[in-house]
Amino acid sequence: MMQQATTATAPTSISPDQARRRPAPRAASALRAMGRWCRYHKLGCAGLVVIVVLTLFSFVGPLVYHTDQVHTNLTSVNLAPSLQHPLGTDNVGYDILGRLMEGGQSSLEVGFAAALLASCIGTLWGAVSGYVGGWVDALMMRVVDSAFAIPPLLLLLLVGTIFTPSVIELIIVLGLVSWLVTARLVRGDSLSLRTREYVQAAIAVGARNPRVVARHVIPNALGTIVVQTTFEVANAILLLASLSFLGLGPAPPAANWGAMLSNGLNYIYAGYWWQIYPAGLAIVVTVLAFNMLAESVRDSFAARLMHT
Repeated sequence: MMQQATTATAPTSISPDQARRRPAPRAASALRAMGRWCRYHKLGCAGLVVIVVLTLFSFVGPLVYHTDQVHTNLTSVNLAPSLQHPLGTDNVGYDILGRLMEGGQSSLEVGFAAALLASCIGTLWGAVSGYVGGWVDALMMRVVDSAFAIPPLLLLLLVGTIFTPSVIELIIVLGLVSWLVTARLVRGDSLSLRTREYVQAAIAVGARNPRVVARHVIPNALGTIVVQTTFEVANAILLLASLSFLGLGPAPPAANWGAMLSNGLNYIYAGYWWQIYPAGLAIVVTVLAFNMLAESVRDSFAARLMHT
């Protein structure tokens, strides 16, 4: 009896192998996964770092570097870079560095929101088209093909000449012209996924089509959706810069990189380089960073599919 009591109350020992098999905390596991991803996808990691830095620069920077981006100051027009104005001032006295921060906010907000809207529309359209098939698929894809025949910039120019768009209207318009590629890619995945055994099993037990699409088709096309959404952010930022460069972006005093670049080109022969290069460099670096990140995410999803 004494031996049984001692055995019952003795602490259970854990072997080193069992300790190693215990699941690590989610935060540590996520950090290790991120570290492995960065080790194998250095360009994507560099793009992610640039995006984080640009986001902090745009949204945290104005809290540290205070400038007036609402009222003009004609006594400080076209000043060269100095300690007071690290990147100089423009033709109405706005501080260029502060202007870059404000323009970054609008560019990133419009880019992310428009890409999210385009991905939602394109995902639903492509998933339904590919899953249903038949004449529904043919009709929906002809709509996509017809929309592809209209250049997005031409449609944006038409909208911009009718009215001066606000940020919300720009997000809606950019989202409505950017969902076509996502729809086509998701439709291709849906055509393959609808023949899988788990989809056929769900149909056999009586699952309705909306449930099958929402629970089985869209989640398994998530890799394609994430990659294309990242590309769409860069595309939306570039389209916004193009519209603003042509004078059809948000009205002043709203700041935008494209408008800054357009305004600076008026002084290209005056030697005011600080009104041209910062905004142009910001556009190039941002679009390149998102493209690098999207390429790396696509490669990682492709490698995962090859090993499954």
